[in-house]
Amino acid sequence: MRHLEFRNDSKGDSQQEISNFKKMYWLPYNKNLKEFSRQLRKNSTLGEILLWQKLRAGTLKNYTFNRQKPLGRYIVDFYCKPLNLVIEIDGSYHFEEEQIVKDNDRQRILENLDLNFLRFSEQQVRKDMDLVLKSIDHYISEFEDRLLKRRASRNSH
Repeated sequence: MRHLEFRNDSKGDSQQEISNFKKMYWLPYNKNLKEFSRQLRKNSTLGEILLWQKLRAGTLKNYTFNRQKPLGRYIVDFYCKPLNLVIEIDGSYHFEEEQIVKDNDRQRILENLDLNFLRFSEQQVRKDMDLVLKSIDHYISEFEDRLLKRRASRNSH
């Protein structure tokens, strides 16, 4: 069983954590998670390895993704900074009630940093990579469309 969440003995108030993050203009990076993220990369699931083969080196619309990226006190499976995108591959333990609550809290905190999430099950990635890649491609197209509309709106004022 792998845990993506960095365990901290102090019980932090998630609302306080969110408001602290909102004050920042960059995504917080916890250097203490660097070695743990390396360990996760070395012990990737098959689904993570298969998706990484498709995402690495800008092969998906020339966007660069990071694998097992520390963000705040968490480590996400995949992260693309220009897209504000986190991709999570959920193994079977992510469907246990306690883990669902943790994942939802974690996602809410990171979404308050203006990050967007795509979640896929380990089985989806293994058995239907085309659908997974189409979902990511769809997200990218919508993101780029919103970006172009915002730029056009700013230029018209």
